[in-house]
Amino acid sequence: MTRRTLEYACGVLLVGLLAGVAGAATTWLIHFVEHLTYHYSFGTLLSGVGGSSPVRRALGPMVGGLVVGFGWWLLRRRGDVPSLSTTIVEHRPIPRWRMSIDAVLQVVLVGSGASLGREGAPRQLAAALGDAGTSRWALTPRDREILLACAAGAGLGAVYSVPLGGALFSAGIMLHSWHPRVIGTALITSSLAVAVSSPVTHFEHPLSWPNPTLSYLYIGLAVVIAPLAVAVGFAFDKVMTWARPKPQLRSWTLVPAIALAGLATGIASIWWPELPGNGRSVLTVSVNADLTLAGAAVILLLKPLLTATFLRAGAVGGMITPALATGAAAGSVATLAVNHLAGTHLEVAAMSLACAAGVLAITQRAPAFAALFVWELARPPYWLLLAFVAAAFTAHGVRLLQERRRSPT
Repeated sequence: MTRRTLEYACGVLLVGLLAGVAGAATTWLIHFVEHLTYHYSFGTLLSGVGGSSPVRRALGPMVGGLVVGFGWWLLRRRGDVPSLSTTIVEHRPIPRWRMSIDAVLQVVLVGSGASLGREGAPRQLAAALGDAGTSRWALTPRDREILLACAAGAGLGAVYSVPLGGALFSAGIMLHSWHPRVIGTALITSSLAVAVSSPVTHFEHPLSWPNPTLSYLYIGLAVVIAPLAVAVGFAFDKVMTWARPKPQLRSWTLVPAIALAGLATGIASIWWPELPGNGRSVLTVSVNADLTLAGAAVILLLKPLLTATFLRAGAVGGMITPALATGAAAGSVATLAVNHLAGTHLEVAAMSLACAAGVLAITQRAPAFAALFVWELARPPYWLLLAFVAAAFTAHGVRLLQERRRSPT
């Protein structure tokens, strides 16, 4: 075994371990901030928000926005925090401290109720730790690219306890490669990260699947709902692209802008406690069929609107779970409407998550990752993975057909 091969093998193990540490640290921090913001001791964020007073619901996200806005203003005075994926692909040096501080600020903001995903923070922190741990080794630029991309995917896998989803994120989205070396590295690092972080992440409350005996008819229905997922996914992408300022905001206006976005979220949560946080609360009520048609329609409108508001104010965060939550709300609206108008009894949980998988396939341009991530996150009956695959690949196929029609002949 050559020195390069040995160092790469050691790098795979080290990156997996450090990504697990990053996942555990961000999970612990976000729970600490959630409990501090909404003053609860046990249960989910949804139960914590629901049990808090209207004043705390309104002001908690605003205070978090003030603190994080001030932190970002100080951090960005010397320049933007670069995109992790661009930094890795273009073989640039990773600004470890700046990226780590940015990750902590993201976690604090989401923990205080911001409508943003929390998966960006563990990806950044895992990549920064992995880069520091392997910096002295004789790695080629391609070796470094693979290890850091797999660190990012392993961080995602660790924080959500989705080892296969984390591996597919590394290979399919970060590296766009299905080479055996890439797949093997991604699987090992993501599995290690999930195992290392499990003492902390096992306190996460999993989604409780209501009905384990669904009909295989839902595989066909997943194909039927795919066009809705395409429309919602395109709309979500366009709104978020418009909302995200380029370059990043650096002025002192970050502080009041993010605080006002938090206040808007807090006020809305007085009536709809599912809105704060990364979107897991929306997934919970969708799976448990706790939404009315009117409630699902309001969440479908407000969830992406609040996410866009934070982005417009200058905040940064993940887009995976907000997109999932928006897709789940759209699936709930469609299913509840059909049940009401046609007198059917379609399972809201299955249809909402199938639509969520379709939306994620559009926003991430990765149908395999979308289907597997939703299945690992929800842990429904095994065969429902086929429904999620059907929805995700049908939505992706519709997108490709539309892009071909628009391209010049």
